[in-house]
Amino acid sequence: MNMTDNTWTGSLFPFQPRTSTPTSNSPRKRRVIWKEHGALEYIECVADDVKPGKVTSFPQAVKLEADEVVVFSWIVYQSREDRDRVNAAVMSDSRLGTNPRAMPFDGKRMFWGGFKVLLAM
Repeated sequence: MNMTDNTWTGSLFPFQPRTSTPTSNSPRKRRVIWKEHGALEYIECVADDVKPGKVTSFPQAVKLEADEVVVFSWIVYQSREDRDRVNAAVMSDSRLGTNPRAMPFDGKRMFWGGFKVLLAM
């Protein structure tokens, strides 16, 4: 796979480990759903070395609270068109459970965006 041809979606959000864990069914379920609809990769990472900065940082970006950790995730797609198709299918998949009250994080402090690969080695 030539990584420079792919499109990526990156997201950052606060997560409360006491309500569930990053290795719980929820991220695994999301991975299965995205991959079934055509995503090439689905990865979620929990912060283990991010500190508040003086001006900005990962914790400040998501307004991290004392009982939370930062999660960074990315999804790889074949193309931007494929990303749009996959995301539309995922958002209409009833298994995702898009009820904001059922999410293990505050979606109002989550942000995401699409990226083209600049360099892959």
